[in-house]
Amino acid sequence: MTDTPDKRPQREDFARSGVDVKQQRERLATSSIRRKVPDAANLARRRMVLRWAKWLLPATALLLLAAIAVWPEVEHLISANQTTMRELSKVKIESGNLVGATYRGMDEHGRPFTITADTVHQAPDSRLDLTAPVADILTQGGDWLMIRSEKGVYMQHAQILDLTGEVTLYRDDGLMMHTPIADVDVKRSIITSDSWVRAEGPFGVLDAQGFLLSQHDGLAQFRGPGRLILNDDRQNDATAGKKAS
Repeated sequence: MTDTPDKRPQREDFARSGVDVKQQRERLATSSIRRKVPDAANLARRRMVLRWAKWLLPATALLLLAAIAVWPEVEHLISANQTTMRELSKVKIESGNLVGATYRGMDEHGRPFTITADTVHQAPDSRLDLTAPVADILTQGGDWLMIRSEKGVYMQHAQILDLTGEVTLYRDDGLMMHTPIADVDVKRSIITSDSWVRAEGPFGVLDAQGFLLSQHDGLAQFRGPGRLILNDDRQNDATAGKKAS
């Protein structure tokens, strides 16, 4: 009777000797990383880090949310600052004079006004001597009014503009006035003159010895003696002239 070979699978690791197993265990023991138990100082340090983290993380989140909420205002301020810097870059200082200056403000009724000049010289008592001044004023009804002259003096505290030399006033309803001098109370939106004035507009032509315009009250007063020629009178004169010819 012959012995049949054992065909079951055999594992080689079971065939190792006791010496090999001992050496392998020693190598694993020396190569393994042992975790050190933290001492009291390390534990205290970790507790402090966790305590700070509990405060810092929510605070950082709140700061981020606040930055997101405030950023539109910051962007608006940056844009306004850039606009101001662009305007300032256009202003040149030559021999104590400002070239291309612009003044903006609000009257007592909350309407904006703008005063520009080719050159501005700073004088005592907040007085500004202007060359070729131009004042843009918004009327009570929302209309636009512009008045310009060859020279002018602007008193900043009182907001009064004195104009001299070929004063021209134009309003967007078609009114145009010419006078040698005019005083503009920018704060109250009142324009006056004690000199002769010639007014032209859709109504006709008016010559007078002085005037007062109150933009807030919508009032226009002219002082005589004066002369008024209405457009209807012009048409009637033209018709009468044709008939006579």
